[in-house]
Amino acid sequence: MSEPSSAPRLTALHKIHEEAGATLVDFAGWLMPLRYASETAEHTAVREAAGLFDLSHMGEIRLVGPQAAEALDYALVGFLSKVKVGRARYTMITAEDGGVLDDLIVYRLGEQEYLVVANAANVPVVASALAERAAGFDVEVTDESAAYSLIAVQGPRAVEILAPLTDADLDDIRYYAGYEHTVAGVPVLLARTGYTGEDGFEIFVKPADKAPEIWAALMAGGARHGLVPAGLSSRDTLRMEAGMPLYGQELSADLTPFDAGLGRVVKLDKPGDFVGRAALEEASRTSRERRLIGLVGRGRRPLRKGQDVLRDGAVIGVTTSGAPSPTLGRPIAMAYVDGDLDTSTGTFTVDVRGRGEEVDVVELPFYKRQP
Repeated sequence: MSEPSSAPRLTALHKIHEEAGATLVDFAGWLMPLRYASETAEHTAVREAAGLFDLSHMGEIRLVGPQAAEALDYALVGFLSKVKVGRARYTMITAEDGGVLDDLIVYRLGEQEYLVVANAANVPVVASALAERAAGFDVEVTDESAAYSLIAVQGPRAVEILAPLTDADLDDIRYYAGYEHTVAGVPVLLARTGYTGEDGFEIFVKPADKAPEIWAALMAGGARHGLVPAGLSSRDTLRMEAGMPLYGQELSADLTPFDAGLGRVVKLDKPGDFVGRAALEEASRTSRERRLIGLVGRGRRPLRKGQDVLRDGAVIGVTTSGAPSPTLGRPIAMAYVDGDLDTSTGTFTVDVRGRGEEVDVVELPFYKRQP
């Protein structure tokens, strides 16, 4: 007999989500808000004002020690020793064959201290791989995920909402930077990062049980600026419009960063060896078997993950993510197609339940905010 599945974990904000009437779903072993009322309204609020997200399912892994930088240079594809204190870097951890195990954001908190943020479903894999790869270095690797809550306020009015509640001068926090400050009187790591394509901040709260204080203060102060709580559904359509990959869809252990058009994160110019270097050097020299493209539907039928993409009736790829785009008012999808395919000619369709829906091939991202 198989063992019964364990109940999903609850974030420190669970009671708040219940009281707000959120639809809660099991996501990567956590009970998370999918939506509060309308995912379209939540999406639009982030594009026009701001949304507040509970991201406490994400993982936080701390590396501390004299060789923390060297350990990460070996373990990851990025050149983390070059990151300045207070800054962050988007990077990836790959297997020896170059396949992506996860995409990450790494914050340099001090000369000898880093915080690695991993996707919820991949935390055990990332934590184990980092510990194994750091074994030969003078560094301590600790999975601190259970100690943290993570809240994100995203949207063009994020600065107006957050400024009265923090001791930070938000103009001094650049994109992909993070510093220790307070929010609503609580010490946090305040980072100007996000996954929506908008300006915004991610607030790392430790201990985790302080998160409700910050959430309540943000909602109380942000309501007049149009702030609304937002769930995973709107977060997904926001990141799709922004052309941001999702692990398990645009990224996987079967794909290299070069397949996803993200070869720029692989720093082959850094000295020394790193896990996957040989395979990634080869991938950088050879033509890609597949490449990621954007598709915009001409009709109204939604595009979804796992649908065949055809050119002039012949299957040339498959969609990895798809949804109606509230911002564009049309269906959108990302898809992997044959790497040498000429997308400038031919009629492109997506097989939606046996019927071909005409689509246009476009450059990613679908949406880019105005500076």
